[in-house]
Amino acid sequence: MHEIVAVLTRILLACWDVLLESAPLALLGFFVAGLLKAYVPDDFISTHLGGSGIKSIFKAAALGIPVPLCSCGVVPAAAGLKKQGAGNGAVASFLISTPETGVDSIAVTYALLDPLMTVFRPLAGILTAMAAGLAVSWSERNGDSASVAAGELLSEGGGCASSCSCSHHKPAKLGAIGKFKEGMHFAFGELLKDVGGWLFFGILLAGLISIFVSQEMVSAVASNDFLSMLVMLVASGPLYVCATASTPVAAALALKGLSPGAALVFLLAGPATNVASLTVISRMLGKRSTLVYLGVIVVMSLLGGLLINALYGWLGFDIRHWVSVSAPEEAGVLSIAASALLTVLVVRSFLVGSDPSHSH
Repeated sequence: MHEIVAVLTRILLACWDVLLESAPLALLGFFVAGLLKAYVPDDFISTHLGGSGIKSIFKAAALGIPVPLCSCGVVPAAAGLKKQGAGNGAVASFLISTPETGVDSIAVTYALLDPLMTVFRPLAGILTAMAAGLAVSWSERNGDSASVAAGELLSEGGGCASSCSCSHHKPAKLGAIGKFKEGMHFAFGELLKDVGGWLFFGILLAGLISIFVSQEMVSAVASNDFLSMLVMLVASGPLYVCATASTPVAAALALKGLSPGAALVFLLAGPATNVASLTVISRMLGKRSTLVYLGVIVVMSLLGGLLINALYGWLGFDIRHWVSVSAPEEAGVLSIAASALLTVLVVRSFLVGSDPSHSH
């Protein structure tokens, strides 16, 4: 019994260390997401994604950057865009770019990994989004891709789309303060509920990895760069973690010796290929386009992994020790307060969400 308590204590302490590092910037990311939700018009995205041309695909990749949605919440939003006339290429591009380039995931990447990965990850996400959108659009020109109408998909519900909260309208006239309040309500309410639970799940996985996965175990796979990327690619599919939640897992593995390339494959492929959302995406885009969508993600993730490993090597970094461990004493009052606040907010978002008397 004493040994079990000791192990649980080690796991909790490891999770707490990860939370201390990530909480301040995670809160900042949610705050910025709230500002974007408040002051970017709801119809701005749909207005620029109509049609199926190359221009709409590039716009979808670029405009997905400021949209504060997780990898689960983006699915019903993308279905809404399709219903409003966006082509499958633009929808595919939006599905990848939006969660991969969210301010919350970028903030946590900077907190737990390093500046180079913080820049490279969203850039790789945008390029992957553009490539997937172009490939889907090209495949449809060379053969029909039967897909369920977005209106039917949304009315049927199911999968990820039916489980995520998503606001599609706001009052027509709101002052600056009213918009700010609504944006914060979204960020620390709906968005936090969508992402927060998975973020804490990722932190728990990171704690388990730090305790139970030895450096020798990771080194056995990481000794071959391409093999480690393939392993991360296979592991990313069934392990459903969103873009933000996948970062602590990647950081924990990186501390054990996982290369930045393998970590990037996990960070790119995981949020875009999880089984929970693929079932809905397949009905939205059609089976043929979904296979193309997945194929591009696989190829671009592996290419991105090879490129970033080469970049780290060219800059003189050791790809086995590219993430450093922060000293325990570095955690200050701000980190502790942010960790406590984030925990309370996540718990509150679920309690409020489960209250049948609460309405948005």
